[in-house]
Amino acid sequence: MILFDFNAQSELRNWVIVDDVVMGGRSTGSFSLTPEGHGLFEGQISLENNGGFSSVRHRFDSKQVGEFTKIKLRVKGDGKSYQFRVKSSAGDPHAYVATFKTNSAWSTVEIPFATMYTSFRGRKLELPNYPGQSMEEIAFLIANKTAETFALEIDRIELE
Repeated sequence: MILFDFNAQSELRNWVIVDDVVMGGRSTGSFSLTPEGHGLFEGQISLENNGGFSSVRHRFDSKQVGEFTKIKLRVKGDGKSYQFRVKSSAGDPHAYVATFKTNSAWSTVEIPFATMYTSFRGRKLELPNYPGQSMEEIAFLIANKTAETFALEIDRIELE
């Protein structure tokens, strides 16, 4: 199942940036399409005012995903680590998280559902890993405890 396959005509209105400014930080992120039609999540992470993260989130109608076992991302990055996050319900306070490292070449990152741990505001929770039954939100987040610029290109997000 393809969750999102970017192209030059992709509609980005349901992709929303959430930065640490929601808690007084000064990081800035943006999301756009490259001339080749890939999603581009880029910006600047600032540690000022206890900041340090930027994210781009996509909400959609609930999908039943029980027949799948993993997420596949086709991405190209800047050598930095990013998180891919899932919410079973958009109203859940916690997300299920997996971290992946990027490089300057296109690569496919495979994330088994069973490895995605539960997190709330950057803290790992003592709750079961992602059960893989329903999904209403996906997100990419960068929070490496470093003041840095970042750029992540996204071609496709799918379930297998």
